[in-house]
Amino acid sequence: MSDFNDTFLKACRQEPTDYIPVWFMRQAGRSLPGYRKLRKKYGVIELAQTPELAAQVSMEPVHLLGVDAAILFADIMLLPMAMGVDVKLVDNVGPIVTEPINSMAAIETLNSFDPKNIDYLSKTIRILRKELEVPVIGFSAAPFTLASYLIEGEPSRKWLKTKRLMFEQKLVWDKFMNILSDAIIMYLLEQVKAGAQALQIFDSWVGCLSASDYRSYVLPHVQKIFTALKGSGVPRIYFGTDTAAMLKDFSDVDCEVIGLDWRIDIGEAKRLIGDKAFQGNLDPAVLLSDLGTIKKEAGRIIDSLPSRQGFIFNLGHGVLPQTNDQTLKKLVEFVHEY
Repeated sequence: MSDFNDTFLKACRQEPTDYIPVWFMRQAGRSLPGYRKLRKKYGVIELAQTPELAAQVSMEPVHLLGVDAAILFADIMLLPMAMGVDVKLVDNVGPIVTEPINSMAAIETLNSFDPKNIDYLSKTIRILRKELEVPVIGFSAAPFTLASYLIEGEPSRKWLKTKRLMFEQKLVWDKFMNILSDAIIMYLLEQVKAGAQALQIFDSWVGCLSASDYRSYVLPHVQKIFTALKGSGVPRIYFGTDTAAMLKDFSDVDCEVIGLDWRIDIGEAKRLIGDKAFQGNLDPAVLLSDLGTIKKEAGRIIDSLPSRQGFIFNLGHGVLPQTNDQTLKKLVEFVHEY
């Protein structure tokens, strides 16, 4: 495609770019008018499992906001659902797992991951590759974040059941993490096979752990995933929230890009990350402010960069549902012109 915009991919590879590329986590949904209109008629899972609709949602931020990459519209629970887990997505609550995983016997009821169970995602990616002139990002939750939903049975802010299983039943924990890691590898490689040009792994809840517990219970499994994905040839992004206290360990994985939340200065983060590209890290709540405040905060982040090469502008977490789409569009323009 002659007009293909590879600015995002160049930044992932730490190559020079004409401007700082921008995309937003949760840009494909929640705050955009086209998505909201579709949600009046369809549930999230139904949207994600209908390729033409999922592609429409994935493309909307590219056309409406002018971002430099599209992320596949999907849900992190599609993978466990493909392994036979009964999950209900409840509006304003999140995923509810009918039978939480809390023992070796429960783990052994999981089905092996079969790529045929996510044919709809592959179809969505193929549509996006045909229609778009920016890269398509595939994604999955990381094993700890997936495990936390499956063990707790519902969204949590304390993760007590998860931690208890992790500390008390190391054999069960390792078995569960290995099963999830193997499934994530196949799930993401299938997305690359369909045409995804970058991959992001979301470790949204891993910040609830200490650095030493992260090293002991999580890092080996994450490293296994990223090592397995290396041969895919696409940039690999590792994102987590509340990771400031473990950022050096978090950045030890074999990936090209580290995604940052808003709780750490980006200059300090880059020092801890070392020789990797980095992505972040505007607080999503800032986008609910006036445009002057938004530009001031975005400019502060860019001015803190030790180097603009290898930097991708993003939020420190997902776009909030209350965010105005025109605000997002103006922020993209501001960063591109800064």
